[in-house]
Amino acid sequence: MERKRGRRADAASDVETVLDDLYTTPPPGFVARREELAVAARTAGRAEDSRRIRAARRPTLAAWAANLLLRSQPEESRRFLELGQALRDAYRTLDADGIKELSEQRRSVVSALSRQAAELARAAGHRLSDAARQDVESTLRAVLTDEDAADQWATGRLEGALTPPSDFPSPTGTTTAPGTPRKSPKRTAAPSRSASATRAKDDLADRRRRKRQEELARARKAAADAERRLRDRRAEQADADASSRQARDRHDQAREKTAAAERQLRQAREELERAARGQQKAEDRLQAAADALARAEQAAREAAAEVERLATSDG
Repeated sequence: MERKRGRRADAASDVETVLDDLYTTPPPGFVARREELAVAARTAGRAEDSRRIRAARRPTLAAWAANLLLRSQPEESRRFLELGQALRDAYRTLDADGIKELSEQRRSVVSALSRQAAELARAAGHRLSDAARQDVESTLRAVLTDEDAADQWATGRLEGALTPPSDFPSPTGTTTAPGTPRKSPKRTAAPSRSASATRAKDDLADRRRRKRQEELARARKAAADAERRLRDRRAEQADADASSRQARDRHDQAREKTAAAERQLRQAREELERAARGQQKAEDRLQAAADALARAEQAAREAAAEVERLATSDG
């Protein structure tokens, strides 16, 4: 019985891995790959897995790029999710200056990650249009702003772009624009309070204030870490671009040298062919001359013999 449960667990793990891989398949090849995987699962006797695979819907190009970013950059994605959690936790108690500061930082992080997603998509053979890149940015903003969106992206199986709310939730559940001070709720004073109740209230306020400060400090640290990683990624990107340009230059130079060498080789072959034809002609002339010389020598010997014969006859 335990072995059966183990096999079921392994099969469940297998199908999850298959689905993870499927959602990083470029959309143009998604349907064919899905059919291939579904047939393989059914052939292996896993009918339920086959049904789950066939139920997978092809993602849009932007959703696929967002999935690819999550799978290809797991450490960056984990920190991005942590940043979103810290921002959501801290936003309810942040002051206007803190909101403005973190908003600027999160925009730079979203921009950097969307560029990474576009680079990953291009490397996989699919260039993102401006509209698709905007959908990727919208998805990343939603991940920062909305917990449900963060949970969806964390699965790595988005089918479409996510749309963020207008901003982070305010303490009352409504939306407040960054930089807008919050109005304190009206309080109705109690008819009378004891000193102990007042001290308890002050202590509670102090704890809340300290908690807000700690949350703000964590959020700022997460944002600073994200900004530092962004600078590192930009530096790495610049190095990669420089290396790519150098490689292209070396490739172009090698191609030019190869073309020049091929031209020289053709010219040398043509000269060799001309030299071979000239050598053949010279050898033909040499052979003809040797034949003529042999005939002349034979004629000279015959003439000398005739002269000797006649001289002997006269004597």
